[in-house]
Amino acid sequence: MERFTQLEAVACPLGLANVDTDQLIPARFMKRSRADGYGAFLLHDLRFDQNGQVQVAFPLNNPRYAGASILVARRNFGTGSSREAAVYALWDYGIRCVIAPGFGDIFASNAVKNGLLPATVTEAEAESLLQLLEGSKVPIIRVDLETKKIMASELSIDFTIDPARQVQLLNGWDDIDMTMRHRADIIRFKADLLARAPWTLPRAG
Repeated sequence: MERFTQLEAVACPLGLANVDTDQLIPARFMKRSRADGYGAFLLHDLRFDQNGQVQVAFPLNNPRYAGASILVARRNFGTGSSREAAVYALWDYGIRCVIAPGFGDIFASNAVKNGLLPATVTEAEAESLLQLLEGSKVPIIRVDLETKKIMASELSIDFTIDPARQVQLLNGWDDIDMTMRHRADIIRFKADLLARAPWTLPRAG
C-alpha cells in the first residue's frame, strides 16, 4: 500500500450529498477484472447520459478540474453497500483524497486499506471549500495528514480521521503491519505465558 503523507493537487468540487457506492461504480461494471481498471466507470451514470454522451455540467467533466486527485463532497459519502470496487474506481481514476462531512464507515475502512484518505470536515467547512473551488482560477488544495490540515488559498481547515487509520496511511501499512508493530510485545507475552502456564500453549509436533 502506498504511504499518504502530503498531497497538493487539483481538487474537484463534487458538491453532492449521500453519494453511495452504487453511484461510485454501478454494479454492472463490476464483472470486469480489477486488472483492467475501474477508473472509466467512476460515477458513470452521473458523468454520462443514457446514450453514453458526456454530461458537460457534471464537475468531473469540467476541464477546470482535469486531473483532479481530490474530491470535495457533502455529507454521507460512500454510503450503501460494502463494495470495495467503489474505492478501486476512485483510485484508478486518480483520486487520492476525498474531503466530506461524513463517510460510510465500511467505505472509509476500504479507502484507508487502499491508500486513499477520507478526510472528515464539518458541513460549514465543506461548503467553504466548495465555494472556493467553484470560484478559484487555480483549484488547488494541499492536504497534510501528519498535521491533519487542509490548506486552500486563505482557508486553513483541520480535518479528523480515526487515529489508527492515520497511522496506517502515514506508514503505508495493512492490517498485518499494524499488528506486527507490536511484535516485540507479542514475543515477550508469549514467553511469559509459556513460563507461567506452559499447558496453555500447544505442544510442538
